[in-house]
Amino acid sequence: MNRPLLFLDVDGPLNPYAAKPERRPDGYTTLRVPQNDAQQDYTGLSSRRRPQRVWLNPEHGHILLQLGFELCWATTWMDDANQWIAPILGLPALPFVDFGDALFQERPDGVHWKTGPLVDYAAGRPFAWVDDEQSKLDQTYVTDHHQGPGLLHHVNPRIGLRENDFHTLADFARSLDTSRTTG
Repeated sequence: MNRPLLFLDVDGPLNPYAAKPERRPDGYTTLRVPQNDAQQDYTGLSSRRRPQRVWLNPEHGHILLQLGFELCWATTWMDDANQWIAPILGLPALPFVDFGDALFQERPDGVHWKTGPLVDYAAGRPFAWVDDEQSKLDQTYVTDHHQGPGLLHHVNPRIGLRENDFHTLADFARSLDTSRTTG
């Protein structure tokens, strides 16, 4: 059986960009990405002035690989996450959702611009999505338009992924294994 997808946003969950700028979180390392190489910074504005500061916890890669998901980038970094983020985390090159024309396009219904493309990419397959910009409107959209289970897990961009977040994701993946073997 296919493992469920885990859609990974970078800025917020993996890079706690909203943490106090003078205090790097414990266990994190600092990466400086030249703005002309980064797809977009987390504000959605590209700038060539100074490198983008990214904080990453190298231990997160190993933890993510053990959760029981197929990992997939769901970030404005798109394939650039494989160049800049994956090596620091010890992850292999991952597939990514190409947001194409949906990138940063506001929807009139208030649903996040990533939500529709993620549902389309999953194509009915169970998934979890970690991001710092989801709302109840996104959960409603997933419930109404996605045939399989979908967990939208909000991560505080001031603190990034924490142990309790990994437990929630692992529990969701295990619940899917249980439902497949008993259903």
